[in-house]
Amino acid sequence: MFSFFKKSAPAPAPAQGPELLPEGWAVKPARTPASAPVAPSLAPVAAPAMPIAPPAEMAPIAAPVAAPVVDVPPPPAVVQAPAAPPRQSWMERLRAGLRKTGGSIAGVFSGAKIDEQLYEELEEALLLADTGVKATQFLLDDLKRRVKEARVTEPQAVRGLLVDALAELLAPLEKGLEVGRHTPTVMMVVGVNGAGKTTSIGKLTRHLAEADQRVLLAAADTFRAAAREQLGVWADRAKVEIISQEGGDPAAVSFDAVNAGRARGADVVIADTAGRLPTQLHLMEELKKIRRVIAKAQEGAPHEVLLVVDGNTGQNALNQVKAFDEALGLTGLIVTKLDGTAKGGVLAAIARERPVPVYFIGVGEKLEDLETFSAREFARALLE
Repeated sequence: MFSFFKKSAPAPAPAQGPELLPEGWAVKPARTPASAPVAPSLAPVAAPAMPIAPPAEMAPIAAPVAAPVVDVPPPPAVVQAPAAPPRQSWMERLRAGLRKTGGSIAGVFSGAKIDEQLYEELEEALLLADTGVKATQFLLDDLKRRVKEARVTEPQAVRGLLVDALAELLAPLEKGLEVGRHTPTVMMVVGVNGAGKTTSIGKLTRHLAEADQRVLLAAADTFRAAAREQLGVWADRAKVEIISQEGGDPAAVSFDAVNAGRARGADVVIADTAGRLPTQLHLMEELKKIRRVIAKAQEGAPHEVLLVVDGNTGQNALNQVKAFDEALGLTGLIVTKLDGTAKGGVLAAIARERPVPVYFIGVGEKLEDLETFSAREFARALLE
């Protein structure tokens, strides 16, 4: 599967060392079945010395006797683990999710010539795709420059240049999530209700656990109904630990989780916080408190402050990025629900006005529907 994050190289495994088991587990010695007789221990007995006399002549060597044929059952078939879905299948799902927007933009290049009308129609299509005024104007100016330099005459060739322009605009958002630089790496995940925050945490946790990272979850969303239970389901699926407290203080739960992660040797601690609208200033202050308390539990933490953004919210997603970044200092984004109704152009607006790295994008509810963000792939899926 495509690597989800960067991590330091693991220490070399000890040669033929004992197998490490989870805490509290032990290997039971194999027992001899009662019906099988136990052979007594026999000491080797030296054969008596015999005088060796050379024979008068060598006796003929008898032909070897063929061993009886014994039917040996074939070894059991080795069942191969299913291969991870190729990156191409991910591209197909992403392209399907952005097809509505991509089709609208593609229609602009169906004309016979490159003229001002083409650029006007393209401007309208980009604005309807939630690209925003600033990003749209930037893309149009850049595209006209590329068309002039390349001296293209076919509208379809302009479409290819637009892919290049969009990929270059989105390139600053392309960054991998790193774990291992700090032990544990503490992540604080924020976002408005309904953005897919808890589900995204569950998917990320599953991928980290499958990469042999020991993860500890903090159910700091103590007010939303069933939030703790939902996170608990993902914890069970990934077989990771979870720190929770029904109705407790979110900051206190986060503090306990970070301390527990340090004591238990966790590689990553992820705090799921309550959904907050950026306009609810008193609730945003609570998120600031959680951040301060986490810093008291571990110096320099949280190392990552991730905002989960619903890709269907259009320009409102940009407003959320600005508000949460000003309050908490965002380090990365997870853009979800790019699965048919989202327009996708908002990433261009974010890149132009608030270039916070996009670590992951999602197109559905399945585990494989969350992948790392690639600027070139996104531009191709949207425009080709």
